Amino acid sequence: MENKALILGANYYIGLSIIRCLGVHGIHTVAVDYSKEGTYGFYSKYCLETLIGPNVKEDPEGMVDFLIDYGKKQKQKPVLFPSADGYVEFIDKYASVLKEYYLFNQTEKKIHTQVMDKKLLHSIAKEHNVLVPETVRVDDDNFRQKVEEYIKFPCLVKPTDSPSFVAKFRRKLFKVYSMEELEEAVKKAKDANLEVIIQRIIPGFDDHMYTFDAYLNQDSKVTHWTTCQKHRQFPINFGASVYTEQKFVPELYEIGGKFLEAIGYTGFGEIEFKKDAETGNFYLIEVNTRTTNFNNMLYKVGLNMPYIAYRELTGDPLEPMAITEDTGIVFWYAYEDLFAVRNYIRTGQLKLIDILKSYNKPKAYAIWDMKDPKPAFVFLGSKAKRLFEKLLRKG
Repeated sequence: MENKALILGANYYIGLSIIRCLGVHGIHTVAVDYSKEGTYGFYSKYCLETLIGPNVKEDPEGMVDFLIDYGKKQKQKPVLFPSADGYVEFIDKYASVLKEYYLFNQTEKKIHTQVMDKKLLHSIAKEHNVLVPETVRVDDDNFRQKVEEYIKFPCLVKPTDSPSFVAKFRRKLFKVYSMEELEEAVKKAKDANLEVIIQRIIPGFDDHMYTFDAYLNQDSKVTHWTTCQKHRQFPINFGASVYTEQKFVPELYEIGGKFLEAIGYTGFGEIEFKKDAETGNFYLIEVNTRTTNFNNMLYKVGLNMPYIAYRELTGDPLEPMAITEDTGIVFWYAYEDLFAVRNYIRTGQLKLIDILKSYNKPKAYAIWDMKDPKPAFVFLGSKAKRLFEKLLRKG
């Protein structure tokens, strides 16, 4: 284990989970972020080294120089782990330079960035006969007529570049109910210089959302995989997972595994699908190219994806493995689930009794870990501080 592991981003629980998954195996973990404030991953007992570097959004060239300078000082190439979409884009853009000093799964072919782009992803999926929701582009001829004929209202206005859209609007998409609302949403995106597409809503509640989570080796072959079913998201209906269960759905391996292998994907990848409540067909919604939100749950069911990547990239790959049964283990991000539950109840989508029953399952927590409690206390402290400051401003 001479190669260090360098985790880009520690101010969110994804980075924290990567640190823990590697640290439990005695790997020297190095967490990098642009600020110490609120960066609770720094406080994990498994985090052996912390670095404050440039912000990749504001100064990517500075970050390249920062990483090269650090890499030059190491005896062995560190393994690089992006914990957010912005870091994935950064590595893809500078892969040819970074590969001289680091090991990572992304290649100069930039397939990770390509599948993050919703417009490109849909084209690629169609080429491989994978179902995607019906889509209209704003620059299509007669796009309004096409929306009314093929998409119908309500529909979704989704960005082609999700990280930039979320940074601007603090949401993943716009849901619109009329042509007037559609025009307004498109204008907002255009004013922000963001490209959007218009997409049909696949019928079905949030528990019709499924994922195929896999690791593909350097030959683009699936070596480790499982499938999961979402139960609740935040924001509700079109958000990130807050309560997700590992569930064996073999059909998703047939669709997702073949697709990722065919496009030459490497490393960890997660395909989100939605099962059409009317037809039963699975539609590809998006591909997450960085460690998933519920990484700790994958670890609990036996798939330590960061460690799998580390072992392969350092020349000592683990034996292939798939979870082909239902373990019943769920991922739970309690903080955001509280807000999600409130909104599900307010909108009449769920009943309190059903929510309470759902908690009766073995859990993998987003932040809390009895063996590594400090990050959770730092997280709660930062939330309490923010609430206190908000109350002071109102006073």
